[in-house]
Amino acid sequence: MTSEKPRSPLLMEEDWWTVWFGLAILLVATVLGMLTLSGSISAKKVPKIGAWVSHPADALYQSRKTSIDLPEGTTLTGAAERINTAGAGASAEIISDEGGVRLLITSTREGVGKTISLSALLAGGSTQLKFSEIDPDPAGIGAKSYSSQTLDSPDVNIGSGKLTVTAQRTSSIVLPLIVTIFFIMLLTAIGVRVMGQNPAKYAEAFAVIFLLAILSFVVANQTTIKAYGLSYAAWALLLGLVISNTIGTPEWLKPAVRTEMYIKAGLVLLGAEILFGKILSIGVPGLMVAWIVTPTVIFFMWLYGTRILKMVSKPLVMIIAAATSVCGVSAAIAVAAATRAKKEELTLAVGMTLIFTVLMMIFMPIFIAWVDMDPVLGGAWMGGTIDSTGAVVAAGAFLGPRAEAVAAVVKMIQNILIGVVGFFVALFWITSVERDADAPRPGLGQIWVRFPKFIVGFVAASFLFSFVLAPLFASLFEGNGLKLVESSILKAVSNPLRGWFFCLAFVSIGLESNFADMAKQMEGGKPLLLYIVGQSFNLVLTLAMAWLAFSVLFPDVI
Repeated sequence: MTSEKPRSPLLMEEDWWTVWFGLAILLVATVLGMLTLSGSISAKKVPKIGAWVSHPADALYQSRKTSIDLPEGTTLTGAAERINTAGAGASAEIISDEGGVRLLITSTREGVGKTISLSALLAGGSTQLKFSEIDPDPAGIGAKSYSSQTLDSPDVNIGSGKLTVTAQRTSSIVLPLIVTIFFIMLLTAIGVRVMGQNPAKYAEAFAVIFLLAILSFVVANQTTIKAYGLSYAAWALLLGLVISNTIGTPEWLKPAVRTEMYIKAGLVLLGAEILFGKILSIGVPGLMVAWIVTPTVIFFMWLYGTRILKMVSKPLVMIIAAATSVCGVSAAIAVAAATRAKKEELTLAVGMTLIFTVLMMIFMPIFIAWVDMDPVLGGAWMGGTIDSTGAVVAAGAFLGPRAEAVAAVVKMIQNILIGVVGFFVALFWITSVERDADAPRPGLGQIWVRFPKFIVGFVAASFLFSFVLAPLFASLFEGNGLKLVESSILKAVSNPLRGWFFCLAFVSIGLESNFADMAKQMEGGKPLLLYIVGQSFNLVLTLAMAWLAFSVLFPDVI
């Protein structure tokens, strides 16, 4: 009788399967992107939950946004002509009104709810164009028509900029959403089956967890809630916590409660969004802000948490330090895997991070505008300190396009450090924190066993998209390779799927966490004090480095 040969860790370890999941999705997305750009198929997009005001059902409809560029010296007549030729689902006409004229923009689609929304960002004209709603939607999503104020002549100069028309409720996302659920379920169930677990039980539980993820996105996309920065991550975590701390997480649901599997697969997808061509757009000053400050803050918070506060949980210290200095929740989960932290430690760190991210997103741009700080400097400061890419972009937009661009790129440069920090934390943990003083120093084999394998996928995706696909797309489709990759792959497929994976992870974190166990991790408020002191240090040091990089050494970088 022969013994069965052990199967490869590449097929038996969940860590490796997260790499295969991410790379498989990127392969499918790349094929779809190439077919779309070649004209073989129509554009395919993974559905995102939409915005709603008073009717939650509006969240299950897509909208179509059309940005219309208006060159310098555009007249009212010129604007109407551009709208009529833009295919935006709206028509424009000049109408007479009390000795003057108005620009009337109307939805071309018939039926209840077939409204449009309008925004105008124009400057340099002889008048500032303003619009009012006509026949507004009862549910608060746009209006049937928009009318400008009365102007003297159709030839009046309204300036240059962008006029954005959004056609609301263009199509339902229910069917695409069902396809997305089955795609993720089937892909991950394959890994579950190969790892020797029950795929049927997993699929049954997965469907429920995905429904909780949908609910989280729906709540987060209510316009008032969204304005306050309460993201899907917070609602997903809260939903999971409510279930686990009231009725308890049912046993039949636990096969699909897989925090690390979802988040690591999402992080591999995030790697594809780290495009080195975009990073080079602000070059050395961005690297100074992101790569000098980050390790300094981690080192400071580690010493403060372990030496000054003398916190019992060293994994919690490191998780809070990584979340504060790198990019919030993603870095926290990556470091939690490297330190083998408890779920309650991770939940506590994630909860604090989400709360302070909202506060910083709201108050930092207000403070920057109040002190009249240069927008580029303000954007770099926020990009290096606010712990979420989405919140960084939202805060940057408050200060204008230059601040938004700088903030987003600085955060992207910082995101690269997820893999680097995960690697070195794992190395530090194995060789120092967990090592028995009397034991021999661990060899490369032991270090490799503990090494977070998703980092391999994260780095591979970044290099593949930056140095292979971007040049390939530029040569095949005659355009800017980075923009083609972004529009056809990342924004259409990869980015929305990453959002779904992250949301599944936050639901799972909540379902695995218990308030009583979390309370034990508080240690008299030491984790909160660590975060506040560490973030304060981060704010001061990042501002100083951003000032040195963007105002002194490289003032003309953007």
